[in-house]
Amino acid sequence: MKYKRVLLKLSGEALMGNRQYGIDPNRLQEYAEEIKQLTDKKVEVAIVIGGGNIFRGLAGASKGMDRVQGDHMGMLATVINGLALQGALEDEGIPTRLQSAVKINEVAEPFIRRRALRHLEKGRVVIFGGGTGNPYFTTDSAAVLRAIEIKADVILKGTRVDGIYTSDPEKNTDATKFDFISFDDVLKKGLKVMDTTAFTLSQENHLPIIVFDMNTKGNLLKVVSGENIGTKVNL
Repeated sequence: MKYKRVLLKLSGEALMGNRQYGIDPNRLQEYAEEIKQLTDKKVEVAIVIGGGNIFRGLAGASKGMDRVQGDHMGMLATVINGLALQGALEDEGIPTRLQSAVKINEVAEPFIRRRALRHLEKGRVVIFGGGTGNPYFTTDSAAVLRAIEIKADVILKGTRVDGIYTSDPEKNTDATKFDFISFDDVLKKGLKVMDTTAFTLSQENHLPIIVFDMNTKGNLLKVVSGENIGTKVNL
């Protein structure tokens, strides 16, 4: 395996499958099977998952809700998704730990960096819920922050698109895909990979990002094996 320790970033919307809302159990099972391929190869896996399939604070704020209140609701949504993913992984026989930046001791451990590192070393998949624990920060920022803290080799951003394009490939059939692109070029071209805070944090810490299609079976293992899947963002 090219990468020994990875942080996988999944959006909450990814868990919806073909639904309009909530969690699709079949999609959860598919993701669990993909992640098991990594753990079988002794790759250490951490996961940050969004909550947009349940609630998004920014969307609530646009409709008049208090932004801080809305973001806290979004953080709790990520914990719900984390519990769902934890259940699916354990059904596959994968030992897991759910850590939350928001204290919910009955359902998740508090985030403690050294404990998270120990879990990874013991072969457990660590799911980080609760975002950063602070409003106004996205789960993209949480993913980069946790990846730096656990010294991950790479951030794997699993999406429904097979990489980064010159424009939205779902809207523009002439959009061209990048196999490799630098952080500077992403910023110059105004491409949306992550929010600016997360992206800058990744750049400053020399942490590569690979954007790939998580919904194609076998892609996750191929990416971690070093195959040219998706788009790699590097210095």
